[in-house]
Amino acid sequence: MGKKVLNNTYLSMLCAELAMLLDAGLTTGDSVQVLKDDEPGKEGKAILQKLTDSLEKGEHFSQALQNAEAFPKYMIHMVEIGERTGRLVETLRALAEYYERQVRLSVTIKNSVLYPAILLILMIAVVLVLIVQVLPIFNDVFARLGTQMSPLATALMNFGGWLGNAAVAIAAIFAAIFIIIILIFSLPSLRTALSKAFTNKWGSKGIFGKIASSRFIYAMRLSMASGLDTGDAIDLAAQVSGGSKAIDEKHRRCTQLISEGKPLHEAMTGAGILSGQDGKMLSIGTRSGKSDQAMAEIARRSDLDVSDSMDRIVGRIEPTLVIISSVIVGIILLSVMLPLMGIMTAIG
Repeated sequence: MGKKVLNNTYLSMLCAELAMLLDAGLTTGDSVQVLKDDEPGKEGKAILQKLTDSLEKGEHFSQALQNAEAFPKYMIHMVEIGERTGRLVETLRALAEYYERQVRLSVTIKNSVLYPAILLILMIAVVLVLIVQVLPIFNDVFARLGTQMSPLATALMNFGGWLGNAAVAIAAIFAAIFIIIILIFSLPSLRTALSKAFTNKWGSKGIFGKIASSRFIYAMRLSMASGLDTGDAIDLAAQVSGGSKAIDEKHRRCTQLISEGKPLHEAMTGAGILSGQDGKMLSIGTRSGKSDQAMAEIARRSDLDVSDSMDRIVGRIEPTLVIISSVIVGIILLSVMLPLMGIMTAIG
């Protein structure tokens, strides 16, 4: 099995199913055994068998998860907290919701990148067809008419010819890029290093900063619902949302304010994690004894804010690419059509 961490979809389903079985009165060992018997995949069955073996030895469920070497540290920590506080069922339900949210967020990000990428590829393909295939045809037409294309059209055609001559080299470059991408996905250490470098550079800016804050808020909500004290909840939430120096500094600032005796809403607002409006909601929730519910509402709003930001970005990128492609194609066509129309007018 190695140390391959299970994907969020599987983790969400596993936590939800375990919560249902435990809530029905089954022991942890019996619940895992039921899941193992119904598991269709060999890999999943092998993981559940490891859990069963550990539980049969009398180990705690959190220790069994750690021994399986397939579950994220965040889940192991939360399950351990749920066991200590006697709220394992509630913790598993919250974890199921958390990982389901991570799946939705990943899908949103992929879709936000996919559509602009398709438009960009189509735009490049159209331009390449024009300069490699269409412009030489027009060049022959102009030559038969005893004239030449405009300097811009000629330059574009020459560039297309250069691309045609360098097709092998260009193909080799793209093949090398493809191989590098495969290596990145095949080598976890390299992927982790690149992800860490990217997060450290861009993790606190723009939409990435909003995603990091949303993860922190949601993790705080989950930790508070599991009965964890504020300081430990902040430390645990920081583990799943940090990575960049700016974000980590916010977490340290929040912890510092808590240690100075500031209430949670003031600490999170002062550290720049919550807006003033969200801080006010958390303050009201704290005074009414429903801070976990207030944090859940803040997490929901944060999730919507991330989705809206993604939609706004895509909403700007798509028309921008369409406009750029239309302008480029229009310029290419006009550079050959206007001189041709002038010739036809002169002939007429």
